[in-house]
Amino acid sequence: MNKVNSEQPDITDNDMLPEYDFTGGVRGKHYQAYRRGHTVTIHQADETTLVQHFTLEDGAVMLDPDVQEYFPNGEAVNQALRTLISLFPKNNESITPQSVE
Repeated sequence: MNKVNSEQPDITDNDMLPEYDFTGGVRGKHYQAYRRGHTVTIHQADETTLVQHFTLEDGAVMLDPDVQEYFPNGEAVNQALRTLISLFPKNNESITPQSVE
């Protein structure tokens, strides 16, 4: 009989097959590499290989997990940022981490 870890929440996912076991998995293991971009190699049936490199699209922003908890989608992020923007004086061209203290 398996020992139940009381620290793990009891989450039941009816779509998850019993043979999938992620108890040894590490969340966010490839997070930083993914942000830099990643390459996918596809080996096709006709023995050719297709290599594609993916990066974030221009204007795309990847939220850190702690921030993402508060913003479920892009609309929520945009609404929050518009509220924040309205607090800045009109003569500021942009706000950068160096100018915020």
